[in-house]
Amino acid sequence: MRSAKHGEGLKSLRVECGGCKRSRPLSDLVTKDALGRDGIRCKGVQPWQDQMPGNACDHKLFAVQRGATGNYIAERISALDIPEERPRSAEADDAIRNHMFFEKVVADNGGPQSEMIAGWIAGELGITTEQVLSVAAGGSEPADDILLDLKDGEWAAFLRKLEKPGRDRSEGDFVVDSWSVDGHQGVPSTLAARLTAVGQVRRVREVRALKGFRRYSADAEMISADLSIDGKRRPVFPAIEMYGEGIFLQFDEEFLTEWENRPEVQARAGILVSRRNETPWAHRLDVPEPRYVALHTIAHLLIRRLAYASGYSSASLQERIYAHSDRPDSTAGILIYTAAGDAQGTLGGLVRLGDPDKLVPLLLAALDDADVCSNDPVCIESDRQGTSSLNLSACHGCSLVSETSCETANRLLDRQLVLGGSHVPGLLDGVLEEVRSSGLEKE
Repeated sequence: MRSAKHGEGLKSLRVECGGCKRSRPLSDLVTKDALGRDGIRCKGVQPWQDQMPGNACDHKLFAVQRGATGNYIAERISALDIPEERPRSAEADDAIRNHMFFEKVVADNGGPQSEMIAGWIAGELGITTEQVLSVAAGGSEPADDILLDLKDGEWAAFLRKLEKPGRDRSEGDFVVDSWSVDGHQGVPSTLAARLTAVGQVRRVREVRALKGFRRYSADAEMISADLSIDGKRRPVFPAIEMYGEGIFLQFDEEFLTEWENRPEVQARAGILVSRRNETPWAHRLDVPEPRYVALHTIAHLLIRRLAYASGYSSASLQERIYAHSDRPDSTAGILIYTAAGDAQGTLGGLVRLGDPDKLVPLLLAALDDADVCSNDPVCIESDRQGTSSLNLSACHGCSLVSETSCETANRLLDRQLVLGGSHVPGLLDGVLEEVRSSGLEKE
């Protein structure tokens, strides 16, 4: 029975006996050891498994609401179907190995002649001597990470598309029109110094695979979604293919490197790095280096603003963050896209906003929205928000989006690393000041 006179939420829902008229509210279910007092014990199996004798355990049961997000925590991986491109560092390494003098560098094995010969090779190929010596010494392989390996190839493919600004006349499932930020009227100079190029992704194919899921807690054991027979063959995971559109933003690597090497920036991001290291389950998240936190937050701010103008809800928009300085090719960009299961894809409501006359005002409006949060000054001065305190200055009033839209489920966000704080220079610090001083208004 529902009775508003007893309160709200679960208190307003009561189970009543038609005979004796005794009743109890459903809110009693979420109290400590509520199920244990009623004699309900764990059967030792998951809900979808058959009960076996002797499986019962002594652990306490906790009641949760059916719609709680923690009941089913999916772990999936997605890949964009793009022409396979080799990272530029890999192409450079091949050129080094194929050089006629490379064997002499290897043979000298760090001797006095190796650096001199490496200098010759570097001069001819337009690279650094250290890179030649690193290849000769065997190089340092990046950590084995499937998702980062996928992103390395995607990043190389996007850079290839951005090399030739203009309309993409190619066919297939990866079509990207590109334009350079520098030279376009209406782009603030402070923004042009940070944002290099924009790609209007008119068509892209995405494959999403479910690796497994956890129940109730992020610390719980992952239940694999492998569909292969007894795990004796190659793993088989359920997957779907989606077709869609998006907007790709490339940021200036030189400016980004200089910014993130500042001590104040490193100290701010170091708060999240230490908390990630102290939380066992958080090791599944990306390392929150400054560029990742800043670009991740910009993606969230832009998603919130695009939801107003694109015709898609914010839950329909997805992000893909390319922000890692420890890869063979440093990445610095974001992709915001939407996809649908229909083979025809989506209708173009998002990609049209990638036009320079529309995107720049939208980005400035997104920054203006984030400049003041409804929870300020508490939010902007905070360094402990979100699950396991893995957010700094970021809350539902300014930066958070649907958890299904975010790569890290609304974690590793900070407005200060974007707009700046009292002691922290932001990546886009000064952009709003220039716009306001010039008299330009947001869209």
